[in-house]
Amino acid sequence: MLLIDHFAYNNRFTQVHPGEKALFFVLTMSVCLFLPSLSTSLAVTLLMAGVVVLLAGIPWKFYGKLLLVPGSFLIIGLVAVAVSVTREPCQFLWGTYLGDYAVGITKAGLDTAVNLFFRSLGAVSCLYFLSLTTPMTEMVGLLRKLRVPALVVELITLIYRLIFILLEMAGQIYTAQSSRLGYRSMRTGFTALSQLILSMFIKSYRQSQNMYDSLVARCYDGQLHFIEDKRNWSLCHVLVIVAVEAVLAAWALYAGGIM
Repeated sequence: MLLIDHFAYNNRFTQVHPGEKALFFVLTMSVCLFLPSLSTSLAVTLLMAGVVVLLAGIPWKFYGKLLLVPGSFLIIGLVAVAVSVTREPCQFLWGTYLGDYAVGITKAGLDTAVNLFFRSLGAVSCLYFLSLTTPMTEMVGLLRKLRVPALVVELITLIYRLIFILLEMAGQIYTAQSSRLGYRSMRTGFTALSQLILSMFIKSYRQSQNMYDSLVARCYDGQLHFIEDKRNWSLCHVLVIVAVEAVLAAWALYAGGIM
């Protein structure tokens, strides 16, 4: 079991109705996406970090490492947003000329990149809240109650499980290669990485076939069944969620963010 799954089953919100967590996730994500501003994105990110770490009891080191993963990709991707290439005269904060073209960073491009970065980070923190506090089985049950087509639910479940198989397989191969000094230098590292990618897909394919065979052996008929614990909605929790979202939306409107 990966740590994300472990914490999804072992956190202080395990007895909370999944619908309440989904409601908090949807409302906060909506405020982050439809009332965008730098301060709103920062507020959403800090709110979710506080809820996940302080209330749900997820270790802050683990949560910080999770945020670093999309954060590093976002920084790389936002370089393309911040950097402008033009042949027209332009006011650059920093720039240089490459032949007839001017390459540099404008104030408008930098502002757009910063806003996009924190907006994306806020949305990711909302997704992490749901992933770290709600097990997949409860999310599937919730989707079925919302009348999501059975085919879509089955695809989500199988893809989620196959992603975990892929990650688990990559971790095992990486550990085996590291124990044999496969990454002691850049040259051996590239060789080991290519072998890891090749072996990972072959082994994960075989593992997925084994998973399908085990499902068929248990009379799999195209629909997965889970045992769900019955939980009741808490009026107190709903009122707290509505109050928090109202304050967040009011702050977003005050800050000037609207789509």
